[in-house]
Order: sequence, then structure tokens, then C-alpha cells
Amino acid sequence: MKFIQEFGRYILMLRDMFSKPENRKVYWKEFMHQCNDIGIGSLGIVVIISVFMGAVSTLQTAYQLVSPLIPKSSIAQIVRDTVLLEFAPTLVCIVLAGVVGSKIASELGNMRVSEQIDALEIMGINTKTYLVLPKIVAALVVIPMLVVISAGLGIWGGRLAGQAANILSTTDFDKGLLNAFLPYNVFFAMVKAYVFSFIISSVPAFYGYYVQGGALEIGRASTKSVVVSCVLILFADYVLAAILL
Repeated sequence: MKFIQEFGRYILMLRDMFSKPENRKVYWKEFMHQCNDIGIGSLGIVVIISVFMGAVSTLQTAYQLVSPLIPKSSIAQIVRDTVLLEFAPTLVCIVLAGVVGSKIASELGNMRVSEQIDALEIMGINTKTYLVLPKIVAALVVIPMLVVISAGLGIWGGRLAGQAANILSTTDFDKGLLNAFLPYNVFFAMVKAYVFSFIISSVPAFYGYYVQGGALEIGRASTKSVVVSCVLILFADYVLAAILL
């Protein structure tokens, strides 16, 4: 029953978000602020994870492909598909669920506990539209961009590691990148990126918006939002793979 109750409140929160903005300039300013926090604030960790993710993928793939019958260029092909299909969208979004999700939940939770949300509602402002909607829209715009950057850096990191470890030359790696490339894999990665972006932004916003109590409850809500977001991302990953692949 508690799950049904929370799911119902989540759906109602999403429904109440879509109302006519009171002041479009204020909403635009908040949207750009959230894009900066979510995108620029997370760029560093995404770059580090992506480069080492691609490098480790190349080294481990080369370790497993020991048969002389398998061409070296197939390592690049495996790294490319692995990064595009799974590592770039899923792994990066799980990390962002911890970085971005905890920030959103704690920010809204602090506003709820300090009664700032109540004050905005007394002033006649739709707090769900003003506080939650810009975060979700900003995540839907910025996080797919981070996934694209992650995919490119992951492949580049694999290319760099292959050359540095003398596993395969850059010519062989580039040949493998172009071999049997399916543009549908990019489409699938972007679908996952948008679905995960919505989960990363909306679930922590729900837990932060409806938090009750003090600082201890804010911490619990932040932790719970990250755990639930990660579980939903993995579940959505399986469902999308079963449907689209």
C-alpha cells in the first residue's frame, strides 16, 4: 500500500508540474541555472570515468581475445559497441544519479524543511512548476549531451590505451571502429539517455519535495532517492534492451 501511495503522489506531482508559468523570464533563468549545475558541474567526473572506462575495456578485451585467428581490429569493434550500448548511457547515468540526484533531493528537502516551499505556495506560486520542472527539463537537455561526450571519450580512451599498451595500432583501431557499425546502436543509446535522465531528475525531486522532519530526514531522503534511482535505471535498462534490441 505504501508503494501505491508513493507512486500515486509521484504521478500527481508530475501532473501538477504542467501549468502555465507565472513569469517566463524567471523560469528561463532557473532552467539555465539548472543546466549549469547539472551539466558543467558533472562534466569533470564524466570525463574521468569515460576515459578510463574505454581504456579498461580495451585492455580487458585484448586479454580475452588471445586467438591468432581473431583480427586485432575486432577489439575496437567490441569496445565501440560496449561503450555505446551499455557503458556510456548506463554507467554514467548511475554515477549521475548519485551526483545530481542527491543534490536535487537535498536542495528541495532543505527548502521544504525550512518552509521556503510553503512561503512560495502562500504567494500563489505553483512550486512544482517553479522548482521541479526546470530541473527535469534541464536534465533531459544536458544529460544526453553528457552521454554523447562520454561515448566519444570512452572510445578515444580505448584507442589511447591500445596504442600505449602496444596492443594494436591506431590504424587497426580506426579500422575496427568503422567495421560493421550500426547507427541503430546510437539511437538506442540516446533513448536510454533520455529515459535515465527523466529518472535521475524526477525521482530525487519527488523524495526531496515531500520530505518531512529535519536534517536527518533530508539525508535519508537523499540516500533513498539515489538508491531508488539506481534500481529504476537498471530495471529500465533491462526493459529497453528487451523491447528495442
